[in-house]
Amino acid sequence: MEQITIKDIAKLCGVGVSTVSRAINNHPDINTETKEMILEVVKEYNYVPNNSARNLKRYDAKAIAILVKGMNNPMFSTMLTIMEEEIKCNKYALVLRHVKPNEDEIDVAIELENERHLRGIVFLGGFFVHSEEKLALINVPFIISTVSSITENIDKSKYSSIAVDDRLESYKAVEYLIKQGHKKIAIITAAKADQSIGRLRLEGYCNALKEYGIEVQESLIGYMPEDCREYSYRNGYAVMKELLDRGPKFTAVFAISDILAIGACKAIFEAGKSIPEDYSVVGFDGIEMAGYYHPSITTISQPVNQLAQESIHILFDVIKGKSVHKHKMLPAELSIGGSTRNIIRF
Repeated sequence: MEQITIKDIAKLCGVGVSTVSRAINNHPDINTETKEMILEVVKEYNYVPNNSARNLKRYDAKAIAILVKGMNNPMFSTMLTIMEEEIKCNKYALVLRHVKPNEDEIDVAIELENERHLRGIVFLGGFFVHSEEKLALINVPFIISTVSSITENIDKSKYSSIAVDDRLESYKAVEYLIKQGHKKIAIITAAKADQSIGRLRLEGYCNALKEYGIEVQESLIGYMPEDCREYSYRNGYAVMKELLDRGPKFTAVFAISDILAIGACKAIFEAGKSIPEDYSVVGFDGIEMAGYYHPSITTISQPVNQLAQESIHILFDVIKGKSVHKHKMLPAELSIGGSTRNIIRF
């Protein structure tokens, strides 16, 4: 019979994986009745993850887990290929797991750590808002890679991180449009409640407009619906179509991802308009499709190869005791395509 897992225990008890981990590890932050219930189930099913045994297995195993949020992002496909190669070069195995939008990545990490006896974890994409107490339940080194929002006031000596400055890079994208003569600039962004990439890139957009004395108009902000978390072609198309149907005047649009930008282009073409003659379009990420689209998309290109390679290098340096945790912010690059034009009248 297959051995029961920590996830099975959590389901049987109606609690999260992290709660089971707290009970098993005698963590003080757990209700006494809940703890007793969990330990009863653990005993009933003979699930006793002895810490010393678990550490011994972890010593023998050589595996790194990559937990991905946003699997549909083409940029992550490239990063995963590079990361896998780097992990293999270090003679470690890769455990790849797609974290669904409604899943808690820490619970997933704890489950994998218990069942696969990991040496390290890469959290790739999404946003990261967890208490320091919950992060302490992860017993192996981890790095937060290309994650846009990290809980403030947590001890940075406990983890590593690497990303681009989403706020600053979005500022640069909008500043470029302003210098091309555009003053009525729309944005296609995440839902209003979003606290990750969408919020940071929207702030960059607003900061650029304010810096150049241009009023931020709510009518030019195209939010994705609250129940939509994916940056998809469909959502870019839908938000752009809604902006065009609503009728505010603008000459350029900044989409917070290339996928949204390409979807927006379809809506513009369907409305009988041209790019860049009627509307200039700027995206973000620098995915390969942006360069092959017609017209090619002006975009903020993230340093994908460097992000992927350094994520693994930093993690292995910590695992092997060569260095302490590091935090890096890498610069992105504005790549000019055919989707934008200068409208300054001489």
